Amino acid sequence: MSVFAKATAKRGARGIWTGVALAGAAALLLSACTSGGGSTTAPTDEPADSGDALPIESGPRDLTLKVGQLAPQSGSLAVLGPPQIAAAKLAVDDINKADLGIQLELVLRDEGDTSIDVATGSVTDLLSQGVSAISGAAASAQTRNIYEQVTSAGVVLMSPSNTGLDLSTIDDNDLYWRTAPSDLLQGEVLGNLIAEDGNSTLGIIFQNDAYGTGFADTTKKAFESAGGEVVAESSYNTGDTNFTTQISDVTAQSPDAIAIISFDQAKIIIPELVGGGFPGDKIYLTDGNRLDYSDVFAPGLIKGAKATTPGLDLATLGDFTDRLLEVDPSLTDFTYAAESYDNIVLFALAAYAANDTSGTKIAEYLRQISGSAGDGEKVTDFAQGAALLEKGEQIDYDGLSGPITFDENGDPTGATIGIYEYQDDNTSTRVN
Repeated sequence: MSVFAKATAKRGARGIWTGVALAGAAALLLSACTSGGGSTTAPTDEPADSGDALPIESGPRDLTLKVGQLAPQSGSLAVLGPPQIAAAKLAVDDINKADLGIQLELVLRDEGDTSIDVATGSVTDLLSQGVSAISGAAASAQTRNIYEQVTSAGVVLMSPSNTGLDLSTIDDNDLYWRTAPSDLLQGEVLGNLIAEDGNSTLGIIFQNDAYGTGFADTTKKAFESAGGEVVAESSYNTGDTNFTTQISDVTAQSPDAIAIISFDQAKIIIPELVGGGFPGDKIYLTDGNRLDYSDVFAPGLIKGAKATTPGLDLATLGDFTDRLLEVDPSLTDFTYAAESYDNIVLFALAAYAANDTSGTKIAEYLRQISGSAGDGEKVTDFAQGAALLEKGEQIDYDGLSGPITFDENGDPTGATIGIYEYQDDNTSTRVN
């Protein structure tokens, strides 16, 4: 049976709503309260508001844009670094080869993780080099640590993989954006998936940071709204290497299923959990730990376990993965690569639309070129968008990661959440 999950959210004065369809033909629509009361139907895509559009100057461009990328090259989230870096390099190469009046320079720096503060020094270095825009950080907790440093410098910051709920409302002078959906969406999908699989009780082991706490709370609310009960929750801190207490706390309550909301700490948690007698096929993972465990675990250890990850099925994206492998032949995972690629393209198109490479001007045009204003023509790559912008026409960029369409908080208003199942070799296959 195929499983499909797609969610779309509107925030602020427009309220919040989410639609989730699960378990084949069975549809479950979730709604949150809006300013006008609860919604019971999923609205279709809204047309752009042309009245708020900034003008587009016609004519050729002669622009140079320096972009930084803050991605994890070390630390507990380092698995997400290589695909994001390869995608950013590919986007820069595509834009420069288009030769349409803007040339990009990419500066890469490590964000590490929150156990050792690498990110602050990396940001200081990027700012000293005069970047106008930064793609990153990958981790929500790292973004919380560095966004004020970036935005106070007038530099636009866009993450390909931040999902922390609190980041929607930070005081960022409209300079923080993200192409990944918040955990409001993924948590609802995960919680409902666990319930739809027939589990009545749930335990949650989660990382005590912006990513883990918000995700755990949303998953719990969704699971309990679907009729289940969360019987145990136990957190750990970034940098911890022993999780015996958390495992004991949760398994003592004999839950039907356990959700692990972590990064690569799952490599330690899962073997101990299964070794203690908990069934591997009752484990649920997330985007932060949906890893290739084929060289880590014994065959079949987590066969049947499931995971959620935002993003379109990369199999539908033509030769994108092949082109990424040309950039980095060692890639084995492509999580958030499409979002990273789109970040760079969005920076370039916004600078092109503004005919200005300053961070504040790029930010002014991001919402517009994503389709939230201007009633622009749909485009799916940089060259198409730049050609129309040169004519003074409005555009609506739908990227590799999806339609995007930023809301007033700089969040994408739609997202597809993929559901994956682990096979006997401990690799995951998309099943929706």
